[in-house]
Amino acid sequence: MLTGGEVAALVAAVVWAVLATFMCVALVKLIKLINETTKVVSELGERTPPLLDDVASTMERTHTSLERVEEITANVQASSEDVSTMTALTRSVFTGPLVRVASFSYAIRQVLGRRKALAVMRGRRRKENR
Repeated sequence: MLTGGEVAALVAAVVWAVLATFMCVALVKLIKLINETTKVVSELGERTPPLLDDVASTMERTHTSLERVEEITANVQASSEDVSTMTALTRSVFTGPLVRVASFSYAIRQVLGRRKALAVMRGRRRKENR
């Protein structure tokens, strides 16, 4: 039969064996994880330079397009200023004479209207005087 010390030593040996097995399994899984991570990082390293080149070329094209848009905007602004100037010029050239013509025609209508009214009143007075 085993003594108490031998049983304790046997239990300690079994615990150490289980612990060592657990540690070995954990180390094997950790090694697999590190290997997979190494593969992913190396693939990422292989794929990154072409992606960065694509991003750089896209940024360059975008910059070129933005420069064109800036030129177009400047041209539109200049055209808008020209149209505004032409509108002001046209307004000043035509508005004054149109106002004068309208005023003159209004004055003529007023005079003719008063003449008709006076003629009607004179006609009524003549009828009354008879």
